[in-house]
Amino acid sequence: MKRINFAIGVHNHQPVGNFDHVFEEAYQKAYLPFLKVHEKYPQIKLAQHYTGILFEWIEKQHPEFIPRLRKMVVRGQVEMMTGGFYEPILITIPDEDKLGQIQALSKYVKQKTSYHATGIWLAERVWEPDLPGPLNRAGIQYSVIDDAHFKYAGLREPQLLGYYITEHQGALLKIFPISEKLRYSMPFRPPEDTIEYLRSIASEDGARLAVFADDGEKFGVWPHTYEQCYENGWLENFFRLLVENADWINIITFSEALQQLPPIGRVYLPTASYREMMEWAMPAQTIHKYEDFDKWLKDNHMPAENRVFVRGGFWRNFLAKYPESNHLHKRMLRGSARLQKLMKGNSDRSLQKARNHVYAAQCNCPYWHGVFGGLYLPNLRFPIYNNLIQADVVMDKIERTANEKKNGWVHAGSMDFDSDAYEELIVESDRMNLFFAPQSGGALFELDYKPRAINLLDTMTRREEGYHRKLRQAIADKDHPAAAVEVASIHDIVVMKEDNLDQYLHFDWYRRSSLIDHFLHPYVTLDAFQKAEYGEQGDFVNQPYQVGTAKKGRAMVVSLKRDGHVWIGDRFVPIRMRKDVTIHPKKDVIEVQYTIVNLDNREAELWFGSESAFALMAGDAPDRYYFSKQAKIKDTRLASLGTLENIQHIGLCDEWLGLKIDLEWDKPAGLWRFPIETVSMSEAGFERVYQCSILMPHWRITLKANKEWKTNLRFLFGKC
Repeated sequence: MKRINFAIGVHNHQPVGNFDHVFEEAYQKAYLPFLKVHEKYPQIKLAQHYTGILFEWIEKQHPEFIPRLRKMVVRGQVEMMTGGFYEPILITIPDEDKLGQIQALSKYVKQKTSYHATGIWLAERVWEPDLPGPLNRAGIQYSVIDDAHFKYAGLREPQLLGYYITEHQGALLKIFPISEKLRYSMPFRPPEDTIEYLRSIASEDGARLAVFADDGEKFGVWPHTYEQCYENGWLENFFRLLVENADWINIITFSEALQQLPPIGRVYLPTASYREMMEWAMPAQTIHKYEDFDKWLKDNHMPAENRVFVRGGFWRNFLAKYPESNHLHKRMLRGSARLQKLMKGNSDRSLQKARNHVYAAQCNCPYWHGVFGGLYLPNLRFPIYNNLIQADVVMDKIERTANEKKNGWVHAGSMDFDSDAYEELIVESDRMNLFFAPQSGGALFELDYKPRAINLLDTMTRREEGYHRKLRQAIADKDHPAAAVEVASIHDIVVMKEDNLDQYLHFDWYRRSSLIDHFLHPYVTLDAFQKAEYGEQGDFVNQPYQVGTAKKGRAMVVSLKRDGHVWIGDRFVPIRMRKDVTIHPKKDVIEVQYTIVNLDNREAELWFGSESAFALMAGDAPDRYYFSKQAKIKDTRLASLGTLENIQHIGLCDEWLGLKIDLEWDKPAGLWRFPIETVSMSEAGFERVYQCSILMPHWRITLKANKEWKTNLRFLFGKC
């Protein structure tokens, strides 16, 4: 009789900062019901991986779950896997952090389940060839990786029924190829299909091994899978079929496979992740070409195995595709480097707290975007910055002198923060951090308010995404829906959370941040401006500024200056722009003085506006709103759009954060306000997401030849 070995792995994860109700829903619809069904079938052995984030939540909210899981581990029914405690993409973090994160989760798993885990789940299955080194140092013996990785190395389907050895500079690692066929059929196809597939690859010697390993959320959380897996009984039927066919299907754990089966051979894998991830990492227009060519292959009946020769991009290119992702990453690296430096020879116990914050900020989900990646979700970006700022506060207390702690402090320094070959200016104080980009409009692109541990410029620029074509097509086809035959994979579902989402597809030509200097055409409207469908008259928005710093008493003054031009009719008028930003120790205020000089020998009619973004946590919640000391605002929602005239004050309040922001200026101005909302895709479908509120006071100025105009702005922060 032909036989086959079959290894099953399940990966369970929720990101740092995800809503508690999302954790709870996933627990009730996937983690708990899966455990209940699995308990009934002690013959079924499989590997389980819970990230530290999720494990801690379960222990706190449902402590009864842990003893049940431990019992299954002790009787050999469950093998536990380890990984980075906070589920980082390991190749993106320093080696010291790789080791620390893995050791932290391994220790936790051992304490809670009595299992010494030697297998690792790689977050998003992102692989790079030097990973065996740090994994070996962390005591890891094996990992599970998509079979596509092996195919990229030249192996074919019949060669993937087992495991391989790889190494880097002599550091050994065993690697199991995850079957893409099983990943796409379980639980979307009838369980009998999986049994028949296993039968088709079984052999007389029984030495072959088939591997399924994928997200636990697909067994209950993904659309329609709860009904499929539990109400319709897919999971129980699947386990029952495995038991009924136990005479030729040998259910085996990965550790048992290492003991009972020899490796197929040696292989060296290229950089890779799963196929969809590599597609998402490419630019939008390239994704279109990729999709079109893939469709051409299918339409021309090319064998599916040839698709391996059509591979997408490289995970690290998310850092090139999205400046916001690169910003997060470099901010995390900066925090990690500072921590490593402090930890050398320092026994201060609070450093452990800072380390936990840095580790939490390495959670991968907000660093990328596809169907699952959460870069577009403010609630997932917020905790990354929140943890990094809290780590800063802890390290500030260790580094600063007693006098600085008492009286406050502020200092400035230049560095190539984001690794773009240009230096940024970073101003740090006891109350806030400010990051300036002299090379790009002298803009303020990060503003950390330490008392609330929030980056008030944690927003997204609106840009074209590859899937927007799919959205437009779905809207065009909405009158001709196709009938659903079976439960579809999450990658194939098109769901829209509201009608006419295509009307919100506006794309920015500059990065949304603060202190952006605009010169507008006399007939520009708020509607055109907020859609980024207008002509900029000046060359200041994203052009280089000169930068300098000086102490003014105990305060720090950052001076940003540019000699540029503004179109006035057919004249390209030379204009000097200068903005002096003052940051005080012990004060929750930023002062900005604008000076505009007409360098021409003729009078200039200018329309100048200073744009600033404020990234609070919701646009429509009743406890987040605008207010003004001088004007009545009809629609106070932070997601509202509107104008005010002849005012000198506007405020924003976020009662959930307990934060109030007041903007005031000394010359009466008009004010535009509008939200930045992106249209992005998630596992729940296409959705409109509030990113931030834009405020722009603006002035119409008549400036005589060689004369200057000044105004002063103040940003004040306090309790709501």
